[in-house]
Amino acid sequence: MSLLDNAAPRSTRERLQATLRRSHEALSPRVLRRTLTELQAVIDPGVSEVEGGRRAEGVMLWYARATPEQRQDMWLLMSEQFVADPKRIQAAQAQYTAAVGTPDEAAAEVIYRRATVSPRRRLLQRFSASPGGIRFLVDLRAELQAQLKSDRRLRALDVEMEYMFSTWFDVAFLDLRRISWDSPASLVEKLIKYEAVHDIRSWADVKNRLDSDRRCYGFFHPSLPDEPLIFVEVALMDEIADCITPLLDEAAAPSDLGKATTAIFYSISNTQAGLRGVSFGDSLIKRVVETLKGEFPKLKCFATLSPIPGLRAWMQKAAPPELLAALDNPLALPPKSPHRKALLGWAAQYLGRELQDGKPLDPVARFHLGNGARVERLNWAGDPSAKGLKQSYGLMVNYLYDLKRLDKHRSLFAQGQIPISGAIEDLYV
Repeated sequence: MSLLDNAAPRSTRERLQATLRRSHEALSPRVLRRTLTELQAVIDPGVSEVEGGRRAEGVMLWYARATPEQRQDMWLLMSEQFVADPKRIQAAQAQYTAAVGTPDEAAAEVIYRRATVSPRRRLLQRFSASPGGIRFLVDLRAELQAQLKSDRRLRALDVEMEYMFSTWFDVAFLDLRRISWDSPASLVEKLIKYEAVHDIRSWADVKNRLDSDRRCYGFFHPSLPDEPLIFVEVALMDEIADCITPLLDEAAAPSDLGKATTAIFYSISNTQAGLRGVSFGDSLIKRVVETLKGEFPKLKCFATLSPIPGLRAWMQKAAPPELLAALDNPLALPPKSPHRKALLGWAAQYLGRELQDGKPLDPVARFHLGNGARVERLNWAGDPSAKGLKQSYGLMVNYLYDLKRLDKHRSLFAQGQIPISGAIEDLYV
C-alpha cells in the first residue's frame, strides 16, 4: 500500500481534476466526470420537465446497478458539486443589507433567500417528479444514514433531503387509513416487518392485534400508496393498562367494546429510515383520537403503555453499584422491597427530571411529552420480556393525553418543565 492510500480522502473537486484514482476510490476521475455531467444534465435549464425527468430515470437505472461504493461517490457529487453560487449569495446579501428599512426590504429579502437555494434542491425535485422517484429518494437517504458519521461531506445532501421531505410529506398530503385483518395480506405483512416496539411473532399474533377490540391506523402518502409511513396500534379497554402481556396474549378473549372507556396506544412505529427527522407522530395521534371518538363516543381516556428504552443504560452510569447488583433479577423482588422502591424512584427521576438540551433523555418520553402528554404512572413488571428487562428492568410507563390540557402541557414542556402526575412525583428518590 502506498502513502497516498493512507492520505485524507480527496474532495470530489480534486478527483474531478485528477487523472488517476486512488485504490479506495470507487469511480475513476473519468467516470466521476461522466456521472457529474449526467447529473447536471438532469437540471439543464434548456430542457423541459419531461426531458429532465427522463434523464433522472437514466441516473436511477445506473444507481440500481451500482455498488455501494459507487453510490457513495454519487452522493458525494450531489453533496459537494451542487451548491449555491457564493458570489450570487454575497451580492444578494449586500442588496438586502442596503434595503433594510426601505420599501425595497421585503423584495430584497426574497431575492436573498432565492440566492441561497442550491441546485441540489432542483436536482431532488427532478428526481421526485419521475415515476418511482420519491421511493428512490427515500431509499437513497435510508442507505445514506449509515455513512453520515464517518463522512461529514455527505451532511449537506442529508440536510437538503430532510428539508425537501418535510415539505413533500407534510401531513396535509397524508391519508389516515385503518389497517385491519381484511386489509391486503401485503399490507399486513408490512406491520410484521416494521413493528419496532413489540416484535410480532406469528400470524396469530398479528391477528390478535387486529381483533375487534383493537384498532391500527397508518399514515400513507400518494407516492407510496401501499407503504405505511408510521402506524399506531390501539387497544380499547375499560381502564389504563399496566402490563403489555395481556395485550399480546393471542388466547385472550376480545374486550367488550360496549364497556370501552379507554384507548391505549401501545405501539407506534416509523417505517421509513429515509424519512428520519420528518415528524408524523403528533398529527397521527391527533387524527386517531378524533377518529376513535367518532366511532366510540364513550371513550374518555387516551393513554399509552410505553417502554422506557433508555432507563437501564442511564442507571448503569448514574445509580449506585449496590443497587444495580440488587436489580440483577428485578421480577423476583417482593412488593415491599426497598430495592424495588428505589428502582421506581430512579425511573421517576429519569422520566421527570433528567434533561439534555432542555429535552428528556428518553426518546419515547421526548415524543409523547412533545405532543402534550404527561407522565402518568409507572408500572412494575409492565414488560417482563427479555427485551423489557434489558431496557428498563421490566418497567413500563403510561403517558396520559388529557385532551383539555394538551396545550398547557406543551407550554410547560417548551419551558423545560416535564408535566408529571402526583403519583410520579411521590416516587422521586
